[in-house]
Amino acid sequence: MALVTFSSPEYKDKTVYAVAGSHTETLLKLAKENKVPVHHDCQDGECGNCVVRVTSVDSKNQRMGGLLTEKEKVVLRQLGKITPEDIDRMAVDDLPSEWRLACQMIVRDEDILVQY
Repeated sequence: MALVTFSSPEYKDKTVYAVAGSHTETLLKLAKENKVPVHHDCQDGECGNCVVRVTSVDSKNQRMGGLLTEKEKVVLRQLGKITPEDIDRMAVDDLPSEWRLACQMIVRDEDILVQY
């Protein structure tokens, strides 16, 4: 089980349990199930409206989900959240970006803070 804390300046923080490793439990799905108002439109990684900042709460485990999907790379570059150099560095260092699309990021077994 993972603890996911959703944080926004407009709403009270909300921490929920997530089943890690289901391969279908995206951050957006988790937010919708728990009535967290994360902005979204297409829900398919095309529009970028569900962009969130994800950080690890556990100082020992800095994974923050899997690597970016191809859709995330394209949309996050268009939004100016990542650069081609960032993409190369993430591939070499095997680290994900702190900027993610909530509809694409699969929750792993880690406690995270999601700022939306």
